[in-house]
Amino acid sequence: MLRKLYDWILNLAGKKYALMALALISLIESSIFPIPPDILLIPIVLAMRDRAWLAASICTAASVIGGIFGYGIGFFMYEQIGKPVLEFYSYTKNFSEFQITYNQWGAWAVFFAGITPFPYKVITILSGATGLNLTIFIIGSILARGTRFFVIAALLWKYGDPARAFIERRLGLLFILFVVLLIGSFFLIKFLL
Repeated sequence: MLRKLYDWILNLAGKKYALMALALISLIESSIFPIPPDILLIPIVLAMRDRAWLAASICTAASVIGGIFGYGIGFFMYEQIGKPVLEFYSYTKNFSEFQITYNQWGAWAVFFAGITPFPYKVITILSGATGLNLTIFIIGSILARGTRFFVIAALLWKYGDPARAFIERRLGLLFILFVVLLIGSFFLIKFLL
């Protein structure tokens, strides 16, 4: 099943609308969608190595714009939308104490969440809900998301065919590693918060 999903995504990556799909996924992932854009960025770069930098740029820009929407959800609609999303991810406990600490270290939280598999939408909504300085949030988002997506694009651009062969040989192991990193980042943030 994992192999069929991988083949479907790789096929999608070669379509003319792939970059538009990447922009859409990157945009909504930063505020509400649970699946990271890397799932599409990686196959797009593997399928179109000559467009690696364009794909990373689109992914970064759309992710930052989506992050600003997430910030807006937290800032303007915390009770209606932000709080239920954070409750879904179990991040509403001791919120007032957390708010003070978060604003002291918010730039680092944005950067950490932006480069790891941790759900970025949690940080975007928290940043808005706690009133983190918007400029700091945007700069942190650009640096973090840009670093993440351009490093992925650069590695795949340089090592395209060997990287593709590695991914295809070890698809199951890479999926397990991704899930472990994702769950581990949840626990790390829960422990720190």
